Amino acid sequence: MAIETKVRLVEKLFHRLENEINTFQTETNLHCLSGCGKCCTKPDIDASPLEFLPWAFHLFLNGQAEIMLDILKTKTNSNCQLYQPLTIINRINGSCSNYKYRGLICRLFGYAASRDKLGELRLATCKIIKENQQEAFADTEEAIKNGLYIPIFTDYYMNLAQIDFRLGNTILPINQAIKIAIEEVLHYYAYRPFPGGLKHIA
Repeated sequence: MAIETKVRLVEKLFHRLENEINTFQTETNLHCLSGCGKCCTKPDIDASPLEFLPWAFHLFLNGQAEIMLDILKTKTNSNCQLYQPLTIINRINGSCSNYKYRGLICRLFGYAASRDKLGELRLATCKIIKENQQEAFADTEEAIKNGLYIPIFTDYYMNLAQIDFRLGNTILPINQAIKIAIEEVLHYYAYRPFPGGLKHIA
């Protein structure tokens, strides 16, 4: 399957998830605090290369893939490359530098569920939401028990893996996943013409 096709399929999956999360937020009133990026500062976020293929492809089209690859190769900390803290001191407040191209894990966390040992759905969200939106959180958990639809982590990762089994099932530290996504695009086009009949702009 061509890289362009895989990118379109991943983006289609992301679009479906975005609609589901928007509906979920409307029905529950749960929301992230403006400017909060605490979940992005976790040093042990894992992801698959496939969920970052759209960003890797975007970098390639704009002649930035090799530059970003060099940055990732010399990066000394494990925080997500896409996350931009407000300041060096205040790392908890910040934002995604390329929100449109954030990964599946970034989209799911806060507004999706995982299953516990008994198969019950449990909303996977952050401590800040649980503590600052206690009533909405409690109401949401009860609504989920009563059948409120919520996206499920495993379902979405299974859908992702159906696009490309290898890239969708390879789970790595997030920056390593991004690096492999970029390498995948660069390797694919090493001996192929630039996509879409466009001239190479790198």
